[in-house]
Amino acid sequence: MSSVSPIQIPSRLPLLLTHEGVLLPGSTMRTSVDSARNLQLVRSRLLKGTSLQSTILGVIPNTPDPASDAQDLPPLHRIGTAALAVQVVGSNWPKPHYTLLITGLCRFQIVQVLKEKPYPVAEVEQLDRLEEFPNTCKTREELGELSEQFYKYAVQVCFPYQTRIHPCCSHPILSSTLCLTSSLYSLVEMLDMSVPAVAKLRRLLDSLPREALPDILTSIIRTSNKEKLQILDAVSLEERFKMTIPLLVRQIEGLKLLQKTRKHKQDDDKRVIAIRPIRRITHIPGALEDEDEDEDHDDIVMLEKKIRTSSMPEQAHKVCVKEIKRLKKMPQSMPEYALTRNYLELMVELPWNKSTTDRLDIRAARILLDNDHYAMEKLKKRVLEYLAVRQLKNNLKGPILCFVGPPGVGKTSVGRSVAKTLGREFHRIALGGVCDQSDIRGHRRTYVGSMPGRIINGLKTVGVNNPVFLLDEVDKLGKSLQGDPAAALLEVLDPEQNHNFTDHYLNVAFDLSQVLFIATANTTATIPPALLDRMEIIQVPGYTQEEKIEIAHRHLIPKQLEQHGLTPQQIQIPQVTTLDIITRYTREAGVRSLDRKFGAICRAVAVKVAEGQHKEAKLDHSDVAEGEGCKEHILEDAKPESINDATDLALPPEMPILIDFHALKDILGPPMYEMEVSERLSQPGVAIGLAWTPLGGEIMFVEASRMDGEGQLTLTGQLGDVMKESAHLAISWLRSNAKKYHLTNASGNFDLLDNTDIHLHFPAGAVTKDGPSAGVTIVTCLASLFSGRLVRSDVAMTGEITLRGLVLPVGGIKDKVLAAHRAGLKQVIIPQRNEKDLEEIPGNVRQDLSFVTASCLDEVLNAAFDGGFIVKTRPGLLNSKL
Repeated sequence: MSSVSPIQIPSRLPLLLTHEGVLLPGSTMRTSVDSARNLQLVRSRLLKGTSLQSTILGVIPNTPDPASDAQDLPPLHRIGTAALAVQVVGSNWPKPHYTLLITGLCRFQIVQVLKEKPYPVAEVEQLDRLEEFPNTCKTREELGELSEQFYKYAVQVCFPYQTRIHPCCSHPILSSTLCLTSSLYSLVEMLDMSVPAVAKLRRLLDSLPREALPDILTSIIRTSNKEKLQILDAVSLEERFKMTIPLLVRQIEGLKLLQKTRKHKQDDDKRVIAIRPIRRITHIPGALEDEDEDEDHDDIVMLEKKIRTSSMPEQAHKVCVKEIKRLKKMPQSMPEYALTRNYLELMVELPWNKSTTDRLDIRAARILLDNDHYAMEKLKKRVLEYLAVRQLKNNLKGPILCFVGPPGVGKTSVGRSVAKTLGREFHRIALGGVCDQSDIRGHRRTYVGSMPGRIINGLKTVGVNNPVFLLDEVDKLGKSLQGDPAAALLEVLDPEQNHNFTDHYLNVAFDLSQVLFIATANTTATIPPALLDRMEIIQVPGYTQEEKIEIAHRHLIPKQLEQHGLTPQQIQIPQVTTLDIITRYTREAGVRSLDRKFGAICRAVAVKVAEGQHKEAKLDHSDVAEGEGCKEHILEDAKPESINDATDLALPPEMPILIDFHALKDILGPPMYEMEVSERLSQPGVAIGLAWTPLGGEIMFVEASRMDGEGQLTLTGQLGDVMKESAHLAISWLRSNAKKYHLTNASGNFDLLDNTDIHLHFPAGAVTKDGPSAGVTIVTCLASLFSGRLVRSDVAMTGEITLRGLVLPVGGIKDKVLAAHRAGLKQVIIPQRNEKDLEEIPGNVRQDLSFVTASCLDEVLNAAFDGGFIVKTRPGLLNSKL
């Protein structure tokens, strides 16, 4: 075979200093680039260069860490490897760095360092030949007598695996190279040839030139950096062959020892299996277990028995049988062993066909619901309807209910009562702040620490397939990079799809159609429309004052007495006192604050009771008989005395302790809410509106003032865009009807904004406000301002307006009316098309309030002012019309 001229590397090479390993010719290595010099080299030569020579680097092994970025260039190793940069990968996190894939070409020697900054460049001398075809004759001359010695070493190395030498290869150099090749083949054949990488290595060795074997062999076998550095420094081919043989011998001996150890272990395992009882191998059902048997094996047998006797569907059963077969073949040390076992245990524990029997006695269910909750007739009616239909049809799918209402009205407790009424298990799933869809659907088993979702985990907890699931705070679901849990709930809460719900962890279908899902929310505004469409919305409005009084004396007060160790013989809270707490110390749609106030009262009374028992014990010890007439009654008409002053009495208080308004003031402090409606409406330009919030209905004051200016309208109070548009609609309608109602500015002009600025303010400026229902209130407020008349102090209103003066319907009428009733107002103006909503108002509230339904702004103004807002006509205009 003819040879060609050797390939020359450039005489000047940029130097890449590495500390992670030693690159030898013919081998490939990945190295990280994070020092300043190396970073500058990569950016200048590799990323900007376009020629092939720009990708050839001089790789110098460097003992000191190049990441130290010292000012001076460290001492350089004399011999390096010319390398070709095959791949460059970069990243900026946590700091800029690159990763290079480099392939060694040949050795070189540094002649002179030409420059050190920004990266070192040196003049080099090539030491190895780079030829497309190797020159075998030249190699023979270089090796000389080494071939005989190397042949002897190679035979010793591959003694158990001797390879016959072909007669044509009788030349010493050919014999030596062939022996080295056979030694390397012996090393490869000791490995598992079924592994694709090993088979590929065998094919690669067939195509390698023989003189490249020492460098490549040193890179393949296990060697230290120091040994690789010695091979790199061996410029002579003869010296490299001498240094490679001991490394190859050491590797082969290590593999022989490893194979011998594995063989002994396999023989021991076979011996243990042979002495096991036959019934342990065949898994005979019903066989008694000996105490000395392997515990883990017994668990697998029991698990397999549970799978056979379980009532899971056919698809799930096939998956479990397949997994149990895989589990038997796995060693216990594998991480997948525990994962597969946990999966099978979950599959066995799930209630595939286990369910509870519903109590279908409607009369008993009605009594139970009435005892647990006062009012809430709409909720009770829906539950009783479900019971009635369930009694007529056994395979009724569970409904998807959503209770929407302000906090503290009992949405969660109603869900618990529904489960109690039906005789079902109850499980609550808190969804507030959940932002990962895996919480609903579970994690795939390929992830470390994977778990089923909350739905499947809840079914495992309750142990039946028809529980009552309460999805609490469904309106507060989040969204993140891990997915949208609201989208994952679409399958769960769809009666047409949840019979085939697939959790990512189970990877088999589970029937959720018998589960009664109840969701709770404070508002539907934040619930996605697709999810809202799958649920049956049931509004849960706030309570009236009468309902709160009943709830307090039926449920809240007995609960607080029990929690504080008190009895009705020790404390009495009259209904008048309860009404004072509701009106003066709380202002809410629910009863949570009311419950906390009762708790504060019980704690104060508990202090008095404990001190009285201590004093009574002292009196009994001293045989003191006085004090029979000493009583502590805190009566409403009596002289106000602080309950805390009872510590000055020498005798214990007589029970029960009666709580009146003066005791409330001592315990709870001065009233937090005073009726200020009449004071706020003592001057023109103020009106009362009604607003809906997620916390219930609220009254809202609207104030207006005018001053000299340029006709600007100023709006304050953190208003949304809709409320700002309502304000502009109101001022436009009043300007267009100023002559009709004889409304003038300060100078008597019908142009209300002529040289006049108007300022509209909605108090409680820290609260964001928006919505169209304040339109009629703004019109009334501005009409009062420009007419100089006072708005009635007992009137509140709500409704959307148009530019033509029509009043459009709005939502939340019941909550708004209850807010007006709590504030002590007497009349409420609502849109005429909202008259149907008055049927939901409790009868006692309708009796206390008078309602005015308006279809246009004329009717609103006539009802908002005493004597009506009559159209004023000048006499001249009247005569001209006649």
